[in-house]
Amino acid sequence: MMADRDPVQPLHEPALPVLDEEAVWVHDAAERFEDANAEELLAWAIETFHPKLAISAAGGVDGMVLIDMAAKISSDIRVFTLDTGRLPPETYQLFEEIRERYGIRVEFEQPDGEAVSELVTEHGPNLMYTSLDLRLACCNIRKVEPLKRKLATLDAWIAGLRREQWKSRRNIAKVELDRDHGGIVKLNPLADWALDAVWAYVREHDVPYHELFDHGYTSIGCAPCTRAVLPGESERAGRWWWEQDTDKECGIHCSVGLLGSKTDSERAAAPSVTDLVAVEASEIATPLARDDEPEEVEA
Repeated sequence: MMADRDPVQPLHEPALPVLDEEAVWVHDAAERFEDANAEELLAWAIETFHPKLAISAAGGVDGMVLIDMAAKISSDIRVFTLDTGRLPPETYQLFEEIRERYGIRVEFEQPDGEAVSELVTEHGPNLMYTSLDLRLACCNIRKVEPLKRKLATLDAWIAGLRREQWKSRRNIAKVELDRDHGGIVKLNPLADWALDAVWAYVREHDVPYHELFDHGYTSIGCAPCTRAVLPGESERAGRWWWEQDTDKECGIHCSVGLLGSKTDSERAAAPSVTDLVAVEASEIATPLARDDEPEEVEA
């Protein structure tokens, strides 16, 4: 079963200006490959962009499917990961399996050590639990900035995003212009896949996968920010599970500023539900002032 896009919403696109002809070319490619299978898109991408093309892998099962497909097309496909310094040990074990199974030397991109040290010294190692702003600051230093540096060396990158994963991914195209990263091309070959189809491929092709998936996890991220999900929860419910009404994104796949999650200062300034209820109640049942009391009429 495949996941469809929401026809009411526009295509997912990050936001930096690019040349019109580039946008037209990418939209044409998106339309061309919308109904193509993932292997066809990968083969075209490898032929078009290699060697300045790489798969982004973080341990998710989607990324492993893409690696398996691409390795069957090209023996020298490139794979990179963002080593945040807070990954679970099982993630490193998976990358060892990638090396052994496919002969791929995963390229590890790491954050600026001085920036991490300053942030942790100022706010503590578990600052992400303190506020949304600090969580996003942590994601920015450990993930967003290293990704920017990596993508500055590439012409295109491949991600394992799927439309059914989360509301902010509902309208991704299979070929996009990544305006957040200098207008390079971003490819989402599994955009229309459902989770069941991903796991069916893994079983059929004996693809290695992250050990935590056998322990109730449905999404893989940094160890402090990811937990197993409960029955009935969404696929990304285990990411930053303590946050309410946020977009469950870190900023590497879309600009956090465009997502709609309010910052802590905006949340603090907004009236609470209790305040709104109190105002409505006071407007409905304001007692009469003393001067407004009706006069007695003499009999």
